[in-house]
Amino acid sequence: MQHNSCPTNNQHMENPLLWPILEVLRKQSTGWKVHTLASELIDHGLMPVLDTMPDKDLFKRNFLIMNALYQLQETLYPEQYLQIESMSIALLSTGTLHQTMDIEGQDPLREYYTDWSNYEAKQGEIRRLLDEFWSRYRDFVGSNNSKFTNVSREQALKVFELKFDATDSEIRKRWRKLALKWHPDRQHGNSEQFRLVCEAWHVLRA
Repeated sequence: MQHNSCPTNNQHMENPLLWPILEVLRKQSTGWKVHTLASELIDHGLMPVLDTMPDKDLFKRNFLIMNALYQLQETLYPEQYLQIESMSIALLSTGTLHQTMDIEGQDPLREYYTDWSNYEAKQGEIRRLLDEFWSRYRDFVGSNNSKFTNVSREQALKVFELKFDATDSEIRKRWRKLALKWHPDRQHGNSEQFRLVCEAWHVLRA
């Protein structure tokens, strides 16, 4: 299968598993493995069957989780450090670490899992899959409330406090910042504001 049409890094695809995984890690910060995270997501209806062939389904499931973990690692740092090892996934406070954890250095696993072409699907197929995930996640956080529906691009940009000509990079950075700020599991989080931010991102990411 040709992969030339796929993006080569995570800048073009925002994996909706970031925030469900963050919720899981906020509730239990250590003791996770990729397969136990997968089971938790399946229990919440956020991890559908991805391929009719069991081995490919397992690969794609692991890829999406690892991709989300690396994106989340970048989002949380330096306030927190997300340790990513297949048998040991943990959300740690950087203040408790005895050494500075480098997320900028070379990491073959990070490079592999943030390259969407390794998912073995064309770009359109990946976008369709992530659209379906976003629909599931919007239902999960309760965005069906009429207060959060039919948000226009202009309204979404106001939610993000960005100008009309904001770049994709600026929008993405603001999305992660606001989602992290208002996430219900944070000390000063706000579930309704988080749902509104999710709805705004759903509009702006298109």
